[in-house]
Amino acid sequence: MPFRPTLTNIMRKSMLLAVSLSAGLAILLPASHSHAELRLPAVISDHMVLQQETENAIWGWDSPGATVTVRCPVGTVSTTADKTGRWQVLLPPLKPGEPFSLAISGSSSRRVQDVLVGEVWLASGQSNMAMPVRGAKNAEQEQAAANFPQIRMFQTTRMSIDTPQDDCRGQWLVCTPQTVGGFSATAYYFGRELHERLNCPVGLLHSSWGGTAVEAWTSLEAQAALPKLAPVLKTWEEQIAAHDPDAARADYERQLAKWKEASARNKIAGKPAPRRPTAPSDPRLNQNRPGNLFNGMIAPLVPYGIRGAIWYQGERNRRGPSQLYGDQLQCLIADWRGRWERDAFPFLYVQLPNFTAPQTMPVEEDGWVDVRVGMDRTLSVPHTGMAVTIDVGEANDIHPKNKQDVGKRLALWALGTTYNKEIVYSGPRVKSHAFTGADAKIQFDHVGGGLECRSETGKLDGFAMAGADGVFHWAEAKIVGDSVEVSSAAVAEPREVRYAWAPHPKCSLYNRAGLPAAPFQIAP
Repeated sequence: MPFRPTLTNIMRKSMLLAVSLSAGLAILLPASHSHAELRLPAVISDHMVLQQETENAIWGWDSPGATVTVRCPVGTVSTTADKTGRWQVLLPPLKPGEPFSLAISGSSSRRVQDVLVGEVWLASGQSNMAMPVRGAKNAEQEQAAANFPQIRMFQTTRMSIDTPQDDCRGQWLVCTPQTVGGFSATAYYFGRELHERLNCPVGLLHSSWGGTAVEAWTSLEAQAALPKLAPVLKTWEEQIAAHDPDAARADYERQLAKWKEASARNKIAGKPAPRRPTAPSDPRLNQNRPGNLFNGMIAPLVPYGIRGAIWYQGERNRRGPSQLYGDQLQCLIADWRGRWERDAFPFLYVQLPNFTAPQTMPVEEDGWVDVRVGMDRTLSVPHTGMAVTIDVGEANDIHPKNKQDVGKRLALWALGTTYNKEIVYSGPRVKSHAFTGADAKIQFDHVGGGLECRSETGKLDGFAMAGADGVFHWAEAKIVGDSVEVSSAAVAEPREVRYAWAPHPKCSLYNRAGLPAAPFQIAP
């Protein structure tokens, strides 16, 4: 049965709006919507990968009432363009094999060449998803070895806009040593692992934008339906209402004149020019405004056939209100699943890595920690997975270069859950706990053959304990079978235990498969 979330009707109205607006968006889109001839969206183009074992939507535009026929290796499907000129067909399920062409005919004809069938995943988020292979770890060696013609990536061009779009700019690229440098590193290493383990083609739809917030990637309608998210929407409504373009332009001109004078003085004095003032922008089109990146970079990809999505984002939302991140992420997941009408849409994401100065206090509250908590809480949503990366970040760089482990850990979740491989795909997770006197005993699952301590000190670091006063103290911890026993000389009657509770935490608890435990807290 297709997924029917509470927001479905609102979402469908939004999709219809995207179609109805198409005639007025010719300036923004790759081609005119005059429907004088058959046109395809950018994502349906040469080198594309279609999702195996499912019906695949092929769509486009033509003259209203035109008959459109799509021919593929397993048959021919025809339809009629509606009164807006939009048409869509569903291809029968296909299996991986040799590359083939799609022949599409209507008022004119198009041929989409070098098409493969395999596994297709959407990859989205902010700068750590956007980071290309050429900017990540071991770039030169990785590029030289990237001869994988059955891995392809579609790169969506950035677009922030306040109305849903029915198309975007972008193209499919075949993975070669010459092209892979521009691929999203996280998505590429995820896809490479799937390709090698599943022995089939992999298509990656990459749609990300550095420095952007989760609310920008979720439709405005979906967020407006959740009262918890009202504060975020209200902030933007106030910014838009207060924006006076004429006053902003006049203020900018004044600042620019002062800058020019200062620059001239500095030049004479042999000093560098001061920072140039930033030109004013319309907050309605800001890339962080709720819904804007969904409109420009996700909506155009619906209903392209995909297996699921991977997500690497959250850094921006640490600035607040960070406590809402779990609600925001769950809203995004429901929104996207509603668009694709699939309740079993796998959604895998990266928990924020270690960052900033190493932990010195037993517990360090921070927006970075809040976002991690929201991510962990989101695992309660069916068909989700979380790659823990608290051990592969960098203290002084919000963009850690080790994307190989990030991509691999995402792939392990996919292989172990979506593809039902018998592998260890998660680090240790709390199964149960008990407080007995001055001790706490925490039992874990996903132990991967057993729990392990991996730390420079040889001790199980990162545990803190608090009593009724809520004051945390460092705690001693030891592994006993599939459990960890925790105690602190400073806490006679413990009420709470936290592990790895800081932006750059002490972390030492792993399973024998080498996967770290996520930060956690337990209480009676």
